[in-house]
Amino acid sequence: MARVSKILIADDNEQITSILSNYAQKEGFEPIIALDGEAAFARFKQYEPEISIILLDVMMPKKDGFEVCREIRKISMVPIIMITARGEDFEKIMGLDIGADDYIVKPFSAGEVMARVRATLRRMQIEKQARNSFALDNLLIDLDEYSVAVSGQRINLTKKEVELLWTLAKNKNKVFTRENLLDSIWGYDYFGDSRTVDSHIKRLRAKLETVPHEKWEIKTIWGVGYRFEEH
Repeated sequence: MARVSKILIADDNEQITSILSNYAQKEGFEPIIALDGEAAFARFKQYEPEISIILLDVMMPKKDGFEVCREIRKISMVPIIMITARGEDFEKIMGLDIGADDYIVKPFSAGEVMARVRATLRRMQIEKQARNSFALDNLLIDLDEYSVAVSGQRINLTKKEVELLWTLAKNKNKVFTRENLLDSIWGYDYFGDSRTVDSHIKRLRAKLETVPHEKWEIKTIWGVGYRFEEH
């Protein structure tokens, strides 16, 4: 008998976890519930091989969602959708920077949440089917490990920074608008703005510049976007 895929739902509001659990079951998931941050991480470790995706509230007792996300990212690249009651840009950007794949702002509809779940899992499946390594000159990107090395020196990048570099490098000399990158990296359901892309590119460049790379660069095309350029 096939094992049912599990979804971890972490939120201190029992009404929300109950509604999301019902919708998740209709989507064919077996929901695992946690009502605080410590329980969320414990449930994840308990069921890790079977969990396909995580819905993770930011504001929870004992440990907040950001801390739980950081701990999970140390050991797993399972898809994580953050849920926040506030809509401040810094919270959205922080969640994405520490490894979340998407975010949803309360109040939301359970149908929207499940749509985000489906979209995120589709993106992950496409990524798995793609070739998972890329090399050019002294640059090596490995999507299996989400690692990047320049001249053999590993560069500590976030998940989104790796995906940005991968998308640009695999399509060298192609110009991507900020909207293109939002769609490609964060997905069509992501309701963000171009400043998210700019801030990620700025941090990515700063990290890459710690090791010389004369034969390639991420170039700004003013008024349009960015491209990966080989010299």
